[in-house]
Amino acid sequence: MLAKRIIPCLDVKDGQTVKGVNFVNLRQAGDPVALGRAYSEQGADELVYLDITASHEGRKTFADMVRRVAEEVSIPFTVGGGISELHDVERMLLAGADKVSINSAALRRPALIDEIASHFGSQVCVVAIDAKLDADGWHCYLNGGRIPTDRGLFEWAHEVNERGAGEILFTSINHDGVKHGFANEALARLSDTLSIPVIASGGAGCKEDFRDVFTLGHADAALAASVFHFGEIGIAELKDYLRNENISVRL
Repeated sequence: MLAKRIIPCLDVKDGQTVKGVNFVNLRQAGDPVALGRAYSEQGADELVYLDITASHEGRKTFADMVRRVAEEVSIPFTVGGGISELHDVERMLLAGADKVSINSAALRRPALIDEIASHFGSQVCVVAIDAKLDADGWHCYLNGGRIPTDRGLFEWAHEVNERGAGEILFTSINHDGVKHGFANEALARLSDTLSIPVIASGGAGCKEDFRDVFTLGHADAALAASVFHFGEIGIAELKDYLRNENISVRL
């Protein structure tokens, strides 16, 4: 069995790590480079850095911070936000990122997934999907959860898989920051029907939530923010707990 991955997520706005609830009401959580270094030292498997207002504000992800992160951490990290063309991907990889995450740009122009996979390899391309469970099912949202689309979560995820993405990062907007557990039913449906790994995001509040996302949600990796940023759960402590629950993790 492949080891399950624990991935702290650092949402970055104006050079600071921030965290909100349901994608709004942001509060500061610290310097993104220092936090990344600390997580690397504490045993995190990977990191994700998201420039959360890049697409909304129409600007590019900052390469300078990526360079500083690359100098400080010893684990793989993914960068997302404002990436809409191959040049953006190349800039992030040259700055030191291991993978890039695309979201709004992929929904607007799905061929971008094929282009990244063919130019840089599928392993570089993480497609993030922000979705909300509405009255008539799960729908994908653009621009950091601000704009609803008519794309359904499951049909879009299957298209992403077919186009050559290496991983899907699924965030439930309903669960984001609420700390009542992940969207395990939707995650299990994704994980059981796709051929690529699924990273779960949105809802981590306690160690049991991580157990459930792996056992009930069948996720390959679990991403969380505030429980790590504000010291509610330690990564080493979490991994010890998961191992005692017979879940394979790297110690």
